[in-house]
Parts: sequence; C-alpha cells; structure tokens
Amino acid sequence: MATKKLAFAAGDYIVYPSHGVGRITGIERQSIAGMELEMYVVSFENERLILRVPVDKAAKSGMRKLSSREKITSALEALKIRTRPRRNVMWSRRAQEYEAKINSGDPVSIAEVVRELHKAEDAEQSYSERQMYRAALERLAREVAAIEKIDEAEASRRLEQVLLKAA
Repeated sequence: MATKKLAFAAGDYIVYPSHGVGRITGIERQSIAGMELEMYVVSFENERLILRVPVDKAAKSGMRKLSSREKITSALEALKIRTRPRRNVMWSRRAQEYEAKINSGDPVSIAEVVRELHKAEDAEQSYSERQMYRAALERLAREVAAIEKIDEAEASRRLEQVLLKAA
C-alpha cells in the first residue's frame, strides 16, 4: 500500500465538531470487517474520551486543525456585538439552534451562543440556559487555550472579560 500524506500527525491539536478540542495521540491500523483502515486516535482529556476516526473520513466528519488567530479574533469580535434577546421564540427552538451552532465547531457560531446566553450574575436564567452557556463557553475556551498556549481557566476568564466590557 502506498503511503499517502496525512492531514494530521500525532501530537496535533484538532477540533472535532461534536466534541471540541482534542489531541491526536497516534495513528493506527485496524482490521474492521476484513478491511484495513488507518485511524487517527484522538484524545479529549476533558471528556475522558478516545475517538478513532478513519483517516479517509476525517475531512467529511468535520475534523479540522485549530482555528487561525484571525478566526479567533473574529469570534472575540462576535462576543462584543450587542443583540436583542429573542424572547418571543420558544426556548426549545432556541436551544436546538444553539446546540447546532455549538456542534458546528465554528468558533464564531459558538461565540454567538456565548454572547446570547451570557447574563449578569444576578440575572435570572434557567438551568438549561446556564448549562448551554457553560458548554459553549468551555468549547470556545478550549480552542482559545490551545491556540494561545494557556490553560482553559485563563481562556475562560479572558472571554468573560470581553463579555463584561461589551455589556
């Protein structure tokens, strides 16, 4: 079998849309249903999850390299934009839209969810709104942390500072 150029290497940080930032810990061959498959082994430390993604399916799955600094700057700008709350749309509908944006893996879309669900400490917010806000903030913070080479807590703090300044 001819060796082909792989899009990712062991040690690379990647973003998998439905799980966020992970690290490729290796590339292995597996025989599945009589077929030899080459797989990326991706570790998501925060979720204690190991994912095996066939090399041939990585692009189709949405797996990508970390965003550029320019893309993260665009996400930070999205945090600053003031929007009108969409109270007239039922929460279940908004929750579906937010979930889709979070799982898209796109930092700007995730930043929009963070911005729309961000509330002042004393503002009333439902449990599910708080959970979705936390999920979006963590997903965005993990990518910022990996790009800036800082820990996730520091990245979260920086994102929340941007939100507070915009309020």
